[in-house]
Formats: sequence, C-alpha cells, structure tokens
Amino acid sequence: MLGAIGLDDFEESAYRALVALGSAEVGMLADRLTSPAAETMATLRRLELRGLAARSPVHPGHWVAAPPGVALGALLSSRRQELERAERAALLLDKEYRADGSAEHGALEVVTGAGPVAERFAQLRWGAAEEVCALVAGAAPEPWPAAAGDVLHRVVVERAALAGPLGPGGRVPGPGASLRVADRLPTDVVIADRTLAIVPLTVRAAEPAALVVHASGLLEALLSLFEAVWGAAIPIRLSEAAPYGPACPADAEEEALPRDAESLGPDATDLAILSLLLAGLTDASTARQLDLGLRTVQRRVKRLMELVGVTTRLQLGWHAYERGWVSRSQDL
Repeated sequence: MLGAIGLDDFEESAYRALVALGSAEVGMLADRLTSPAAETMATLRRLELRGLAARSPVHPGHWVAAPPGVALGALLSSRRQELERAERAALLLDKEYRADGSAEHGALEVVTGAGPVAERFAQLRWGAAEEVCALVAGAAPEPWPAAAGDVLHRVVVERAALAGPLGPGGRVPGPGASLRVADRLPTDVVIADRTLAIVPLTVRAAEPAALVVHASGLLEALLSLFEAVWGAAIPIRLSEAAPYGPACPADAEEEALPRDAESLGPDATDLAILSLLLAGLTDASTARQLDLGLRTVQRRVKRLMELVGVTTRLQLGWHAYERGWVSRSQDL
C-alpha cells in the first residue's frame, strides 16, 4: 500500500510493526517479522534515512516509529512534487515533439511483441482523461484496468465475444461503462480522447503487433467507424445490484422470491437478463455473464412473462420495449 511513496513490502511491514509496538529492540522486531536481525537492522536504517524511524531517546537500543501523519505526509508531499515536475517535463517534451513536425511525420507507429503491445494498450487506456471508445471483436491483450476518475467508456462488443467475461479482469470495463453489442465487428480498436488509437495487426509472424495511430486522417476514419458501429449496435445492461458478484452454483440454488412476486416490477437483475436476451444471448450465456444459475435466469424470465400476461418470449420483448424496461435508442 505504501509502495507509491517508495517503500518495499518489507520496509512497510517493519514500519507498521513499529507503529503497532510503539518501540522495539532489533531482536524483538526481527522475531515479529520473522527475518534475520541483520536484515531488520538494515531496514531500520533505511527507514531512518526516510524519516520514518528513529532510535529511542528514552530506551537505549530501542527503535520508535515517526508519527505517520507527519512522516508519511512529508513523503507524500515530496512524491506529489516529483510527479508535478515530471508532468511539466512531459508537457514540454510533447510541445517540442509537435513543434518540430514529428507528430505529422510519425502519425503511424508499429509496436511488436506481446509485452510492448500490452503496455501500449494499458498506457492508452490509463492515460485517457475524458473518453475511451472501443470495439472488442477478439481477445484483448490484457485484462481491462479499472476506469479511473470520470473517464467515459463506450464499448461495442461482438456477439461471439460475449462467451467470455465482461467484468473486471475481463475484456471491457466494469460497472459504469456504456456497453453495446453488434453481430460482427470489422476489427478491434481502442481510441483515447479522440486523439490516439491502437489497432491490433494480423501478421504472419508469431509475435503480436499493433498499429498506434496519432492525430491524422486515419484516426478520423477510425472515429467515424466507431460512431457508425456504435449507432447501429444494441445497448446491453449488466445488473446494477450485483454486476460481478460471486457465482451461484449453476443449477443448485433456489432463488427466494416473495410470495407476491407476480405483482412486483422487474428489478435490476431482471432488466439485465432482458437486455442480454434481447441482444441475442442464450439463457446459458446470460447466466454466465451475470454470475447466475441457469434455472434462476429461466425462472425470472417466466415470472416476467406472467407479470405482463404473455406466453412467448417474443411477446415479452415487445412488452419490455413498450413499458420502457429496455431501450433501443439509448443506453440503459
């Protein structure tokens, strides 16, 4: 947790132990940390240099922790200043890069190798300040990181890709992203802040490769492609109640519905089920996406059919649109 201010795991453990103990001799601290005394002593000296630990003026041979609010606050302030200096340097370098015409001559960049490709995907997604747009046709090179801040995510997923997980650790962002599904997608692409895009390349060589596209006519074409696909795709909803919760046993659980369930409207899970089914997913695929049992999905669909008084799923879909439970023209 304190790695952000430069502490390794053992240094953090030693500092936490000192905070908990109040003061401790090297041997006592070494026993608590289950580490050799020499290593513990070297760690205490490093903490002393950082202002996080000191030799006790009251108990000779004992070490005490510096007050966390003061000591850690000072390290955090120093790290913030370093980051601000690095940010200013990055802005100056970017200004120089654009001033000498490099941006125009380097509108396209080819990245090869699994590691570099995954790193560039992560840089692009993490570096976005306003919006990330993505078409997900095949497997993403890396699990999608959690969206930071107020960055808007608009993602279109190919129907065949819905067989895999959509949530954290999967191929699209978690709750909060606007998701749509399309029958087929021409390619995978991720676009950040409408200024930078990355497209995987299909090559004969064994190494993965990707094309990084900077501001150019090609980037404008990719943006137009995304907007066209987005406009034609079907919005899908994932449950707001427990979007990516623990999986239920596939057919073992018996969901407890209230006795008067037929008089209740659809809840968040019902709406998620309807959304995915109307997007063309099977009952089994819908159950996998929502971490529900197959019988739970089928039971909820049956309850909704009874609620609106219909006998077929086609009729249920029509009533769902009529009642505003799902929408074709806007995200849910």
